[in-house]
Amino acid sequence: MIDKQVAGLEEAVANIFDGATVMIGGFGEAGSPIELIHALIDQGATDLTVVNNNTGSGEVGLAALIKSGRVAKMICSYPRTQNSTVFPKLYASGRTTLELVPQGTLAERIRAGGAGIPAFYTATSVHTPLAEGKEQRTFGKRDYVLEHGLPGDFALIKATKADRYGNLVFNKTARNFAPLMATACKVTSVQVASIVAAGELDPEAIVTPGVFVNRVVQVKNPKFESELVAAGRSYP
Repeated sequence: MIDKQVAGLEEAVANIFDGATVMIGGFGEAGSPIELIHALIDQGATDLTVVNNNTGSGEVGLAALIKSGRVAKMICSYPRTQNSTVFPKLYASGRTTLELVPQGTLAERIRAGGAGIPAFYTATSVHTPLAEGKEQRTFGKRDYVLEHGLPGDFALIKATKADRYGNLVFNKTARNFAPLMATACKVTSVQVASIVAAGELDPEAIVTPGVFVNRVVQVKNPKFESELVAAGRSYP
């Protein structure tokens, strides 16, 4: 078996290239890999397509990545929330683009991307602007819209524990999109609060097995988006 541990955050994001599709875990701040995102800002990759539930808050984490001008396109469900000021301004100015996807459809598109399913039909968004230009079919007496699976190049996610083989345990709902993103991307980097010895994780509690993980980096005291925003912090 392969030891997935890397020395630091810089190594965890080292080969993310310009133009990559990067999936970033998190439902608001829950499960948001703040330190990995900041490492990506320092790394310098640009023209990124980023997949996330939202567009970040304040000027830290995902919002900081967007503010730095590195994100050419966002694929998300909630582009504007209470503290999201960066993306709405950039979108209005035409400096970044948006693909709006209903939340359940977004999760299923990521799952399909990881399962090798090229497309599927869903009733969500039928007869709305989000269905315009998409193939539609009727099954029984109900209309459906064709949605495509969504694979990615890199996933940046956060878990609470890992062993050196990359098996992951999440903190309750902080897992959100992370397990799906790990399956859908070619390279998955994970920040964890603790790395334990092989065999210490309860096999019944492992959510994401190490086969879907490439790099694990320990961040003992991860930052939380809400605390940084409340303190008026920004990055860099």
